[in-house]
Amino acid sequence: MTKTTTSEADRADQGLGYAINGPYYDMIFPGPVRASLTDATVTDFDLPETGAHSVIRELVGSPDAVDQGMYHRRAVLHIHGTGRQVGPPQNLAAWALASAWRGMTLYPLAGTIVVTGRTATGDMTALDDDLVQHAKAVAQTVRETLAQWRTRPPASNEAAISELLAYAARDVAPSR
Repeated sequence: MTKTTTSEADRADQGLGYAINGPYYDMIFPGPVRASLTDATVTDFDLPETGAHSVIRELVGSPDAVDQGMYHRRAVLHIHGTGRQVGPPQNLAAWALASAWRGMTLYPLAGTIVVTGRTATGDMTALDDDLVQHAKAVAQTVRETLAQWRTRPPASNEAAISELLAYAARDVAPSR
């Protein structure tokens, strides 16, 4: 018996299956998910001086663990610690913002995400005004892009990601 070795990507190209270990972008925008994505809001709030971590846990809906993602040197994203396992909806606005700040396509982010400022020593602080504007601009762009996709769907997941991340990169670029 002769065995032919074929990669999962080749099998997918031949219509024989799908690439299980494909890049994350293949899983970010499946059609049913795209249809259900509507919320991309930014809400301003003040954290208390004491007990800020408890408030963040409550806001992200995680009674136990809150992960911290540092995608910008002056900001921290507080993310539900077990969000990927419990299945909250994807958060395209936070994903696009974090990806634009890092300059690369990141893994999907899900659920409510709190963004705070970060001092040079790593302490939590208020988010600087320019970063607040980044978050608001990217969220607005995500809302507008999703609305456009309802009448003009992207040609592919890769095209959707490229389009959304190009807009987000524009939104966080320094003013000229």
